[in-house]
Amino acid sequence: MGLDNVAVKWPRTGRFYDPVAPAEFVDFAELADDPQVSAPTAALAGHIAKTGTVRATAYTELVDLLLGLDGVLYATEAAAEDEDPVIDPDGCAWIAGGLERFVESHREHGEAVTFDTVGAVLRAALAGGRLADQQLRWLDNRLDGLRDESGGAPQWSFSRSELGVLSRFYRRCADRGFAVYADF
Repeated sequence: MGLDNVAVKWPRTGRFYDPVAPAEFVDFAELADDPQVSAPTAALAGHIAKTGTVRATAYTELVDLLLGLDGVLYATEAAAEDEDPVIDPDGCAWIAGGLERFVESHREHGEAVTFDTVGAVLRAALAGGRLADQQLRWLDNRLDGLRDESGGAPQWSFSRSELGVLSRFYRRCADRGFAVYADF
């Protein structure tokens, strides 16, 4: 069992959050049916279209790295505050924005998103900042922390288009006032 991010109505009414009808994501099916789309991108889009849910386990390390926090898709901050692991619509907008900026910045590195290309994109983004040296050291520590005991990098296998679909899910939730419940 892994982590699912389920679109839910915000705010909750009563004791539980009501799931959003998958019909709110039906347009994702068009992407899933496009023969030009890679299989992982089509699978993600199809799952979202059918369920209004993202199987988020595969994306947790990457999203945490891109956004600079731990447990973003697990909604750990919200769990401590609200006792519910929920990402509110503003949080969905923040996640979508970070993913959108990354996807656009990754364009010059091609379609395949790897550990090395993620590091290159993040280094380029931090290099011109006010505290570039400090932030680059922080990034290097984060990247080193993701390596295994023998120094091997995570075997990420994503595409820009797949991450684009992921960002569209969170953007849709933000734009329509939905929250995301972290179900694990």
